[in-house]
Amino acid sequence: MDSGPTDRDALIRETLESIFGHRSLRPLQDEAIRAGLDRRDSLVVLPTGGGKSLCYQLPPAVDGSTWVVVSPLIALMKDQVDGLVTSGYPAAALHSLMDADAQRQVELDFLAGDLRLLFVAPERLVTPRFLAIAREAGVVSFAIDEAHCISQWGHDFRPEYRRLTEIRRQIPGAVLHAFTATATPRVRADIVAQLGLGGGDVLVGDFDRPNLTYRVVARTGLADQITEVLARHGCTGNGASGGARSGNGSVSGEGAIVYCLSRKDCEKTAEALGARGIDADYYHAGLDPNRRRSVQERFSGERLNVVCATVAFGMGIDRSNVRCVIHACMPASVEAYQQEAGRAGRDGLPAECVLFYAPADAQRWRRFFARPATAADPWEEDDPPPEPEAALVEAKESLLRDMQRYASGVECRHRFLSEYFGQRRSEGSCNACDVCLGELDTVADSDDIAKKICSCLVRIGEPRYGVGHLVDVLTGSEKETVWRRGHDRLSTFALLKDTPMRTVQAFVHQLIDQGAIGRTGDEYPVLYPTRATAEVLKGQRPVRLIETKRRSTRTKADAASWEGVDRELFDRLRAVRTALATERQVPPYVIFSDATLRDLARLRPATRQDMLACHGVGKKKAEDFADHFLPVIAGG
Repeated sequence: MDSGPTDRDALIRETLESIFGHRSLRPLQDEAIRAGLDRRDSLVVLPTGGGKSLCYQLPPAVDGSTWVVVSPLIALMKDQVDGLVTSGYPAAALHSLMDADAQRQVELDFLAGDLRLLFVAPERLVTPRFLAIAREAGVVSFAIDEAHCISQWGHDFRPEYRRLTEIRRQIPGAVLHAFTATATPRVRADIVAQLGLGGGDVLVGDFDRPNLTYRVVARTGLADQITEVLARHGCTGNGASGGARSGNGSVSGEGAIVYCLSRKDCEKTAEALGARGIDADYYHAGLDPNRRRSVQERFSGERLNVVCATVAFGMGIDRSNVRCVIHACMPASVEAYQQEAGRAGRDGLPAECVLFYAPADAQRWRRFFARPATAADPWEEDDPPPEPEAALVEAKESLLRDMQRYASGVECRHRFLSEYFGQRRSEGSCNACDVCLGELDTVADSDDIAKKICSCLVRIGEPRYGVGHLVDVLTGSEKETVWRRGHDRLSTFALLKDTPMRTVQAFVHQLIDQGAIGRTGDEYPVLYPTRATAEVLKGQRPVRLIETKRRSTRTKADAASWEGVDRELFDRLRAVRTALATERQVPPYVIFSDATLRDLARLRPATRQDMLACHGVGKKKAEDFADHFLPVIAGG
């Protein structure tokens, strides 16, 4: 036991620097770490990239105790253990992919007190055998990662998490620390109630991620739109080769995740990107496990930069230098969006999050809401739906409506996200979203255009048609479906012939979102006029239509993040990192993050001691890697 707070403060600082290479703690990390050291229950809510892992990694390293960490995915456990061991931190995981001898060795190390952290899945933790081993090892502190999974009011409810209450019953005096990146006030209250954390600390960090630039774009030509975004991040190439490769197998460009709604969407999107010269692969729960693991390892190892994936991909990926997250379809909740978009820029450097949106997204999700809450992957659309629980379906509907407000709104994206999670944000410009960057223009003649669209819808009459046909009539299409139905003879035919078809389509979607046009919710939705349609035609209902400007390639924040960095040296250091990662069979970011490489290329350390001044370089890493990086810096 330490002799006083001053001694403990010094030990925290020393451990932070020597193992993790950090000079200071982020907001709320200090409070969370002290709750762990004082063995007080806690709920810690920090955004992705906010440093929540350090809150349970540091206390056992400071006081020499052993903690058990509940983690939902094997890949996530492996990445964390690899990173910790590389930094000289004694950690291990127990999971089903290990053979019996490996599992037994980990258990022996655990019982001997040689580990500071042991990672296990929730299903394993609550087994009588594991709880008995934990009691024998004298463990009292348990960290529950992704704790939002315990709440049925959240976006990712998993029934196995409810069983974690067994810890309290089987280990008297157990201390629980719950960690999550996404939790509304209602979900936070549910976590506290389920785990019995009423007397503990509730620490909620700032949900805002200022290094992320958020954009929402009307989805028109999806593959071309995604290609345009990826080009900003260097993810282009020639044919299937997909870009320049170095001798060690790494690829040029930056990491990007393209989230799709269904498995089929993932495959089709990857194929479309491949046809445009982008080296992209797909990932979903329906793949053979070996194939799935291969894609994940190639992405983590920076031998693949673009993955088209369902939400099954991401939670188990700790790649810190993902510079772009694209949503090809609107997620089902703001929580899901915050978590998935938050996988960009985990290293604190600027990154971009783009959501391609159409009102039809909500209808697809509603068809999926009947699926079981235990599903870990978006579902196939032709699966037969079981009977849903009314309360859960209504909760999902409410979450979906909030997500639609974000996607169709024109207020600061950062402010919306902060206020959704119960936090206030200043009214000034964030300078990091499409709204505040002035990338959205109000169309000057919005009311006139809206009247033309609504008038055309009324004149088409019965039977009703979808968005595509309405756009064809308005733009004067010569398709057979138009003239065969006589719609080329309507007075509204070709009223918007001088406006690009994709722009007209975006206007129609905006009118749907604003309630000016009705849309059925079945599998093949059609449009119909409503009372609001008549009000638009009479000039009684003002309309605001938005058009997205062509934008610059990068933001000012991104340019500033490269200030003083020798980019050629950075690329050479990146090649060294990849070679070391390949040799050690770990992901490159386990060696050093991009933030560290930029610091090395900016500060140009000449000695091992100088390296310690760079972000993320602790004593163990300086000892292990100085001889590899310093000669390259000296020769640069």
